[in-house]
Amino acid sequence: MVTVSLWAGLVPLAENQKTVEVEARDIRELLAKLTKRFSGLRDPIKNDVAVVVDGVIYRNDRSVKLMDDSEVLLVRRIAGG
Repeated sequence: MVTVSLWAGLVPLAENQKTVEVEARDIRELLAKLTKRFSGLRDPIKNDVAVVVDGVIYRNDRSVKLMDDSEVLLVRRIAGG
């Protein structure tokens, strides 16, 4: 089970929870389960979210494996160039 911390903008879309627990093997499964559980997260996760796992930011790589003790954060993507 992975504990996921949500940035403040996502909290109202996740029934006002700042953290949620999800059983997931990788980022792809984690995001799928979150959007199934909280339908309001679908658009932000699709367009605005980067996933931080143990201090490393993943914007597009959804195959990263998760461990039960991984520190996982959903943060807002920041445009850059």
